[in-house]
Amino acid sequence: MSQVRGLSDAPWLRSGPTAGVLALLNGNGEEARVVGGAVRNALLKIPVADIDIATTALPAEVIRRATAAGIKSVPTGIDHGTVTLVVDAQPFEVTTLREDTETFGRKATVAFGRDWVRDAERRDFTINGLSVDAEGVVHDHVGGLDDIAARRVRFIGDSGARIAEDYLRILRFFRIHAAYGSGEPDRAGYLACIVGRAGLATLSAERIRMEMLKLMVAEAAAGAVTAMADGGLLLPIFGGVAYTGPFAAMITAERMLGLAPDPVRRLGALAVAVTEDARRVAIRLRLSNAETKALDSMGHRWWRLAGMDEATARRRLYRLGADRYRDRLMLAWARAGADSDPAPWRALAALPERWSAPKFPLKAGDFNARGIADGPALGRVLKLAEDAWLAADFPLDEIALKTIADQTVSRFTRDHRL
Repeated sequence: MSQVRGLSDAPWLRSGPTAGVLALLNGNGEEARVVGGAVRNALLKIPVADIDIATTALPAEVIRRATAAGIKSVPTGIDHGTVTLVVDAQPFEVTTLREDTETFGRKATVAFGRDWVRDAERRDFTINGLSVDAEGVVHDHVGGLDDIAARRVRFIGDSGARIAEDYLRILRFFRIHAAYGSGEPDRAGYLACIVGRAGLATLSAERIRMEMLKLMVAEAAAGAVTAMADGGLLLPIFGGVAYTGPFAAMITAERMLGLAPDPVRRLGALAVAVTEDARRVAIRLRLSNAETKALDSMGHRWWRLAGMDEATARRRLYRLGADRYRDRLMLAWARAGADSDPAPWRALAALPERWSAPKFPLKAGDFNARGIADGPALGRVLKLAEDAWLAADFPLDEIALKTIADQTVSRFTRDHRL
C-alpha cells in the first residue's frame, strides 16, 4: 500500500525552523519526518498550524542533539517518547516512532520502534497517517493519499478496534469529517461509531468539550452533527434533545451576517431551548465560567426577541450588551424556522453597529438632592429611574431628565410612605 508523492513546494518544509529541526534529527543513523495534520493540510492546500515530527531517535538522543545545538527541549511526554523542541518561539512535538504492544482504552503499552509502517498503522485516520521527509517526499503506508484525493475520512484498519482503543475517536471521526471530508461519512466508520457509542460514557467531560467545540466551528459541521443525531450519538453527550434544524439555521445566519463561527453560540442553537438546558450542557461538558454564562444568557427568554420593534431592541441591547444581545437574538432567529423573512432579523442583528447605547445620565446625587438618602432605598430609586429612562427611549435633555427624577421620587415616596 506504500505510496510516495512530492510536497517539495511547502515553504515551511524547505526552510525555517521546521527544516532546521529535521536537519538536526536526521543523520548518524536516524531519520525524522513531519507527520499527521501538517502533512494532511499541506496536501489539501489549507493553512498548516502545529507541526509534529516523528523520529527513529530515542528521546534521550533528541534531547542530546537539541542541547548540543543550543535548542530548548521540554520533556512534555517523555514516557510516551515525546519531547517538545522550541525554535524561534515555535514549538515542535518530536515523538519517537512507536508501536502498541497492548491496548486497553487510552492506556496502551507502547514500545519504541524504528518501523515507519507500524507507527503509521497505530494512528487514527488514513489522512492523518501520512508523513513527509526533509526532501518533501510524502510517505503513505495506509491509503491516505487516495482518501485525501476523495476527501474521505476512514479509520486505519478495523474501525471498531480503533474506536475501542480510545472512544474519543468517535467524536474525532465526525469532527475530522466536518473539517476535511466531503459527502456522507464513511459507512464502515459511521456504523462502528454507532456500535461503540456506549463508550462515550467513559470519556472525561474535558475531552468531550474540546472535541465538541472544535466540531461546532468546522466547515461542514451541520451535516456531521445531523449524522451524529441520526446515529443516536448526541443524547449521551448532552443528556437531552439536540436541535439540528436550529443549528443549521444558526450557521446560515452567521454567514449571512459575515460573523466568524462561534462555538458556544452554535452549541446554544444545537442544545439549548431554555436556561435549564444551558446549565445541564455546561455541567456535562464542564464549560468554562465565561462559556456557561454565555450559554445561559442565550437560553433566557430568547423568544421575547422575536418580532420586537427597534425601540424594544435598543432596550434589550442596553441591558444585555452587544455580544449577549446578538447571541440571544440569533438563537431566536435560528428557532424562527427556515421560512421566516431574514430581513428584519438582519436589521436587528446590525443594531449594535449603527446605534450605541448612552450611559444612564442620572446619578445618586440627583436623588440625594430630592431627599433620598444613601442606602438600599437609593439603589431601588436609581433602578426605577433607569427603567423610566429606557421606557422614554433614552432622553438626554435636561427637562426630560428632571421630569423622570421628580416622577420617580414621587412614585417611590408614595409607594413606600417615606
